[in-house]
Amino acid sequence: MTPKHHAHLDSIVSRFSESLRAKYTAGQKEHKGKLWQKKHIIDMALEEVLDMAVYLYTLKDQIEELEQSGISLGEIGE
Repeated sequence: MTPKHHAHLDSIVSRFSESLRAKYTAGQKEHKGKLWQKKHIIDMALEEVLDMAVYLYTLKDQIEELEQSGISLGEIGE
């Protein structure tokens, strides 16, 4: 891997870590308790997967709309 690959990966890991800490902390403030002791966590996880699918399909539609208007995200930064 090149230095640019490593920098890209480091950026992703850093942003993920910061986002995860913020999300976890906000979840604790909102829901309280100990996640590792909650029952039916699989149902909560499945709800999150469904939400993610909605967000991803919506994002895909938005990208396709941009590309139809002549903006190609693949060309950004080239």
